[in-house]
Amino acid sequence: MRGGTASIGGDYPDPFTDELGTACAVVCSTTVGPCYAATLDRKDISEGYPGLPMRLALLVVDVACNPVEGATVDIWHTSNQGLYSGDDTSTFCTGGDPDATSHRFFRGVQTTDASGRVDFDTCFPGFYPGRAIHIHFTIRSGGQDYVTSQIYWPQDVVADIFATQPDYAVFGQPDTSNAEDGIYDAANEVSWEKRPDGSMLAWKVLAIRSSLAEPLCN
Repeated sequence: MRGGTASIGGDYPDPFTDELGTACAVVCSTTVGPCYAATLDRKDISEGYPGLPMRLALLVVDVACNPVEGATVDIWHTSNQGLYSGDDTSTFCTGGDPDATSHRFFRGVQTTDASGRVDFDTCFPGFYPGRAIHIHFTIRSGGQDYVTSQIYWPQDVVADIFATQPDYAVFGQPDTSNAEDGIYDAANEVSWEKRPDGSMLAWKVLAIRSSLAEPLCN
């Protein structure tokens, strides 16, 4: 499937039906990286750019697996071409591309509801040299940064998309696998499923500290 988020429908199942228990492992932090830039409060972060349409559902909980309401989840990732957007980020990230610097595609922030959940409509990321496929995120609560990290996909999923999806196959396979990536964390791989319309539903539970005084996983 291709065509970006315009083809995303509303019929997605709730992926968070399983009980989480009473102990959730805190997400480990990574560097924010050079490609962060100003964001926008919105669910659809694609700005109409092409790619495999994807609903990304994230559930923010504390270490006791209780939902965290009112937290903000800020995400950013590349286009299918492997470019970040924004005129306020490094030219390494945008490649100096005028179209990328004049837009803010694939950046957005949402606030968790009473269940701790946010949803984004986006497209599967592209790649750039030296990194595995990933999406950056920062979770804030009470105006404070609780964790900055990244999520990933299983390697076989990445390989299949870049072999079979027209919006990705033209670029060939990523030059860096999960195993070769120095930042990749297997604990941060998403769960996913292919929907009947060909789009992707991806989801992940993200546990943060109950307070900033608690230790942060590094």
